[in-house]
Amino acid sequence: MHTDGFAKWTRRFEDERERRRVQGDPDWGRSATLHPAVWAGIQRFQVGEDGDGANLVGKADQAGDADYAQAVRLFIAEEQNHARLLARLLAAGGVPTLTGHWSDTVFVRLRRLMGLRMELLVLMIAEVVALRYYRALRDGADDSLTAEVAGRILSDEQRHVPFHCERLHASLVELPRVLRRPVMALWRLLLLAVSLVVAADHGPALRRLGVGRLRFVVDVMTSSHTVVAAVLAPLPDAWTSAG
Repeated sequence: MHTDGFAKWTRRFEDERERRRVQGDPDWGRSATLHPAVWAGIQRFQVGEDGDGANLVGKADQAGDADYAQAVRLFIAEEQNHARLLARLLAAGGVPTLTGHWSDTVFVRLRRLMGLRMELLVLMIAEVVALRYYRALRDGADDSLTAEVAGRILSDEQRHVPFHCERLHASLVELPRVLRRPVMALWRLLLLAVSLVVAADHGPALRRLGVGRLRFVVDVMTSSHTVVAAVLAPLPDAWTSAG
C-alpha cells in the first residue's frame, strides 16, 4: 500500500498540540448560559467525542505505515481534548455530562464491523456532520464561552476531514476503479440518512442556533461533494473546508 506523506500530518498535529499548549484553555471562570435544547445537543456531542480510540489505533497499526499510525494517535488525542472542552463547557453551565447515548453506540458498532476502510467511512460521516454542527454552535450561540469552545473544535475538525480524505483515497485506490464511485455514492446516502436523524434529534437546538432542520441537511450534503471529490482525486490534500 502506498501511503507516503503521512509524516506531514504528524508534524501538523504536533504543531497544533504545541499551539494549544501555548494558547492555554478558555477562561472557564466565565459562566455559560444557553437554552436547555442547546445544552442537550452539546451533551450528546460530548459523548461522541469521548473514547480511547483503541479500535482505530489497532487498525492503523495493522495498515503498516508508522507515520499514519502516529498521526492517528494524535488525531484521537485531539478528539479526546474536544470531549474535555465540552465537559468543561457543560460544567460552566451547571449541566452534567451523559454516560452514553444511543447514537454514539450505533456509530461505534458500525465502525467496528470491518477493516480500516469501513472504520474511516463511518468516522467521516460523524466528522462532516460535526463540521456543520460546530459552525452553527460557534455562530449561533449567544454566549462567548460557548462560541470560543465551538470555534476551537471547528478549527480542529477542518483539519481532520482532509486527513481522513487522504487516507481514504489511498484505501480506495486498492479497489477496482469501477467500484470507487459507487462506494462513495453509498457513503453519501448513509450521510444523508444520518443527517436527517441528527436534524430531527437536534431540531429544537438547531432552531435556537439559527439553522433549520432542512438548512442543516442541505449544508451537510453540499459539503459532501467536496469530500467525495477529495477522496477520489489524486491530490486530496488540496481539499479545503467550507466550514
